[in-house]
Amino acid sequence: MVSQSVKLGGSASNISVGKVAHGLMLLTAVSDEQAFEAIKAGVDALPSGAKMFLNTGEFYDKTWGIGNLLLLSRFFEKYPEYAEKTFLSVKGAMKPDGQGLIKPDSSMEYLQHSVDNCQKALGPNKKIDLYEPARIDPKVPFETIMSNLITLRDEGKFGHIGLSECKGSTLRKAYELYPGSVAAVEVEVSAWEYGQEQKDLIAAATELGVAVLAYSPLGHGLLTGTIKSSTDLPEGDFRARFDRFKEDNIKANLAIVEGLKAIAESRKPSITPGQLCIAWVASLGPTMIPLPGSSKATRTLENLEAGDIELTNKEIKAIEKVLAEHPVSGERYLGGAANAHLHLWG
Repeated sequence: MVSQSVKLGGSASNISVGKVAHGLMLLTAVSDEQAFEAIKAGVDALPSGAKMFLNTGEFYDKTWGIGNLLLLSRFFEKYPEYAEKTFLSVKGAMKPDGQGLIKPDSSMEYLQHSVDNCQKALGPNKKIDLYEPARIDPKVPFETIMSNLITLRDEGKFGHIGLSECKGSTLRKAYELYPGSVAAVEVEVSAWEYGQEQKDLIAAATELGVAVLAYSPLGHGLLTGTIKSSTDLPEGDFRARFDRFKEDNIKANLAIVEGLKAIAESRKPSITPGQLCIAWVASLGPTMIPLPGSSKATRTLENLEAGDIELTNKEIKAIEKVLAEHPVSGERYLGGAANAHLHLWG
């Protein structure tokens, strides 16, 4: 059992969720039984009154499809009592481009299609609690995007609005247009992904009282120390395409992992490197909610326990020293021009 919970922001500021959320992308690669146990373990470990924040996407399977949502539909059909114990965030509004990639489309027509597609896949047992365009569409004025989202929310299509990979200035603009409208923002934050854009967004979210869902706090698993070579990745693992998981980059980045591991093991009692990374991300602001992924019940519980870990100033400075001495090797995601469809700060 973990003890800490936090409030979401904006229109969801009365909702308490676990201090650490659960990203569900990895669940499409395992059996329903294993996936269901991974979800249930987290829900059952939370304090009374707190919901488990679950995060999924309309494109969370190997074909950019709804496989993850269909899995959740089967989960809530089997365990309908868990619907009220969870707060479900769904990312969407990413349109196939005909070349094997997906790109943002936040026109009203496509947003409505996306929301309806997600809810249909989820089925009747669970409503979308929070909907996020996965990237800010540069082709649609932001004022129009927000107006579209407000309209769909007010029609009862989903409960609350989220934004993903947005700038701090964009979040401020959303609040100027519609005060209190955004409940959460999602962005990658980890010991190897914490630049000025993240800092600006966290500062804006702190000022406005908006929850920050910090996804991939474990560096897509590399920061846990369990991956020491590209050969450690299972066959077909999507991470093999990432620039930082190329063999030379992995070897260089292991210096960061070893430094963090030493800090984690120096605690009494010791914690895992993954727990240290999650606790560090949580320490970056009062509205931070680390969002690691997990497909195993044991790992879900390990991640949640990190929400109860309070790092000392000495430990935080030691982490900062490791990061300063060992710059990250490799680009975010695929590297080069291929990054464009995945990394759009809007």
